[in-house]
Amino acid sequence: MKPIVIATRGSELALWQANFIKASLSDLGISSTLKIIKTQGDEVQHLSLHKLEGKGFFTKEIEDALLANEADIAVHSHKDLPTASHPDLMIAAVTEREDPSELLISKKESVDVYQRLGLKKSALVGTSSARRQSQLLAFRPDLTVVDLRGNVPTRIQKLRDGNYDAILLAAAGVERLALSLDDLNVQKLNVTEFLPAPAQGALAIQIRKSDSALANSLSKLHHQLTATLINAERQMLQLFKGGCHEPLGAYALYDDENEKYILRACHAATATGTPASAIASSNDITTLAERVYKKITQHQPTSVFITRNERKNDYFFYTLKNLGYQVSGQTLIEMRPINFSSFADTEWIFFSSKNAVTFFFGQKPILKNQLFGCIAKNTADELRKHGHRATFIGSSTDTRLTAKQFAAKAGHATVLFPQAKGSMRTVQQQFVRPQNAIDLNVYETIHHALPENISSQILLFTSPSNVDSFLAAQMITKQQKVIAMGQATAAALQRHNINVNALSDTFDDTGLVRAVIGLE
Repeated sequence: MKPIVIATRGSELALWQANFIKASLSDLGISSTLKIIKTQGDEVQHLSLHKLEGKGFFTKEIEDALLANEADIAVHSHKDLPTASHPDLMIAAVTEREDPSELLISKKESVDVYQRLGLKKSALVGTSSARRQSQLLAFRPDLTVVDLRGNVPTRIQKLRDGNYDAILLAAAGVERLALSLDDLNVQKLNVTEFLPAPAQGALAIQIRKSDSALANSLSKLHHQLTATLINAERQMLQLFKGGCHEPLGAYALYDDENEKYILRACHAATATGTPASAIASSNDITTLAERVYKKITQHQPTSVFITRNERKNDYFFYTLKNLGYQVSGQTLIEMRPINFSSFADTEWIFFSSKNAVTFFFGQKPILKNQLFGCIAKNTADELRKHGHRATFIGSSTDTRLTAKQFAAKAGHATVLFPQAKGSMRTVQQQFVRPQNAIDLNVYETIHHALPENISSQILLFTSPSNVDSFLAAQMITKQQKVIAMGQATAAALQRHNINVNALSDTFDDTGLVRAVIGLE
């Protein structure tokens, strides 16, 4: 039997992907050869991708080879494919998705752990992606974002040559090529915080519709869950009538714990515009794209009050203000340190808040080789500022679920809990051996009353203590919408018989923004 011909681009990453499929076909007893084709995206290197006209910059010429019977199979990075396929072609298989995250790769001298994203002030960042640019500038308006073209090794070499302070690349591409980055600082961005391109991390195997026998053989390489998830992401592209270089991030996943699908997405009008973001969940994934699209396009900016002071380069305030919201904020509590002279020698130290990290390390404790656990990513980010990395990081806004996961991770090990005086001890309560959870009060909370009546239409509470301080000063009207950051804060509101209209889906600013924009 004549070997089938696989059409591919000629970059190192494209060839890795094509050879991966070639090896997979060999496992099925199908022999194949590669045919390298140059695309418009390969030929035109002096323009940003979002400035090129049309769609399918990396796929059209490859599809033409299929249609001309010059090749039998095309292997694409699925994110590069236009949403509208040629009527004579079909996607015969979608491979299991690899890590869809972004890697922020920077020169070590450009790192500043006290800045968001760990980059120094006014850093020069390279990317030709409108999606990456819009999200970067929302997190760090002080950054300068400039064009970066070329294959993956070329982009990394441009960073090493000093053309940039940092660059952004898809984690899957770097990991597939197994590139050494020991001389650089590599940070994997949280996939729910910095949203990837629709279908990022998955490969699409494209053939002619008439090749039914080949389609049947390729079905053995198809990963149905990946196909289901990325289909929802690509529906967002269709709804926004955009190509693969639209300033759109989308990420769908299946939540095994609650048996439902979740879709997060963000969209900006331009590469330098501020992205609006939203989330939806359901056991029927076909409904999610339309729901998220409506939230992003139909939200009505109004007044928002958050129980937190505004900070420099504050994503929450910056994003909502740019989207037309009137945003104000003030913390209603003050934290004061509690001095400790010593603490138990444990195997783990677990932090349930950023404040616990700050007040613990503020006393310059002498550590040994303890492992660290954190309730959420923002707490882990604070820990990193003190020179330590977390072995365990919670990923749920349900504190009890995170507590169970950490207790299982720690097993029978002893754990120190630096905490606020009077803490609810939610994590400690999940330990089978209570004596293994050792408390250490490192700060106390002082409540302050509101200076004036808050009439904002949306009230966003960031902690149970802020709930108590707010409600000690004024009532919440039926017209005001209430958002809680996390289950513990929601529970505090419910104890006061306050209806919670929305819950942030993550313990970070992106989750808070999605909650505000998604209010119905």
